Amino acid sequence: MFRFESIEYLYLLIMIPILILLYVGYKMWVNREVAKLSEAALFSRLSPHFSWLRKHLKFGLLMAALLFLCVAWANPQWGNRKEKVKAKSSDVFIALDISQSMMAEDVSPNRLERSKRLAQSIIRALRGNRIGLISFAGSAYLQMPLSQDYAAAEILIASANTNQAGTQGTAITDAIDLATRAFEDDKDYQRALIIITDGENHDDLAIAKAREAQESGLVVFTIGVGTEEGGFVPFTERGRESYKKDEMGNPVKSQLNIQLLKDLSEAGGGEYFLIQEGNKIVQDMKKEIDQIEKQEVEQRSFSEYASYFQYFLGIALILLFIEYLISNRGNLSKASSIFEV
Repeated sequence: MFRFESIEYLYLLIMIPILILLYVGYKMWVNREVAKLSEAALFSRLSPHFSWLRKHLKFGLLMAALLFLCVAWANPQWGNRKEKVKAKSSDVFIALDISQSMMAEDVSPNRLERSKRLAQSIIRALRGNRIGLISFAGSAYLQMPLSQDYAAAEILIASANTNQAGTQGTAITDAIDLATRAFEDDKDYQRALIIITDGENHDDLAIAKAREAQESGLVVFTIGVGTEEGGFVPFTERGRESYKKDEMGNPVKSQLNIQLLKDLSEAGGGEYFLIQEGNKIVQDMKKEIDQIEKQEVEQRSFSEYASYFQYFLGIALILLFIEYLISNRGNLSKASSIFEV
């Protein structure tokens, strides 16, 4: 298992492209100033020891040394002993609505993008638990089974879009049913389902399904996305931006169905949140999940790590030494240049 002990030092690598830009700017400035004083042929005679190639080489060595120093400071490590450990964990599914109505812009930048950001924040807050992902519109799809691969979960959330929906609608019932079936039924502990949706075009069986799920140990939380005032639903038609219209040709407003989502969370034994609550949702959600009866799971973890910073530090020192040995000038026995650059 590879890791950096102090990964924050890798942020120093941003200095390298900045220094390269400054160096390029410096070279352009020197060339302009030299051009004002003399022609290229005359300059080469007046300054026979000057060499851009030598300067480029010295600068490249310094940048390479800086790169290896940053990696050394971050202290790359490799796990060399793996142990089995027991840990308490909850199983949590996040069900994300990807129907067309989630493109409404009554919350900025739109409902779906706001939901994706929140879902990623929830995943980060629930590290240590097993996370699964469900996407739903006209039907529900299992995007990721229960796992502790949080990086993959965040990537899948980030890539979610309305084009992944085979049919349109808001099949909350299917999402609850899929989550119920995806859990391991032989385990005697509570599980959680977090539904992020605007609740539009729901089916009437959703509340009954949430109550049934709660009786089997599944706690249902809902997060409402949008506003009661609603917003128009944009879509692209023949390369042109337009809005969803009714049979009379009038733009249709999509409104948040607050009552449905409150009823769902109540029937499912969970809580209702409004996405405009922002960070408070993440904090409260973590508290709620922490209170759920957890299961004991076996995990493999690395208990000992060997550090390898010394190799990167050694390479950096060698590069600095080579840079020091390369002179800024050529043969010093010749007349000194009138240009010291």
